[in-house]
Amino acid sequence: MNTYIQQLDELREGIVSSISIEKEEFFEFREVLIQREDFKHFRGTAKQGGFVIYTYEANSRS
Repeated sequence: MNTYIQQLDELREGIVSSISIEKEEFFEFREVLIQREDFKHFRGTAKQGGFVIYTYEANSRS
């Protein structure tokens, strides 16, 4: 779980441009993500094979 927090922080700070979450990790990752105040800034794009690529957007989604 701390790994997810670190990955999200690195994404927000621009250290990495995206993170990839495998389908087996999705629900555990999502629990960490939705607890963040800035969770609406993260955009997930589902890819073929069941994994999701997350990026950080400066403007939050509504």
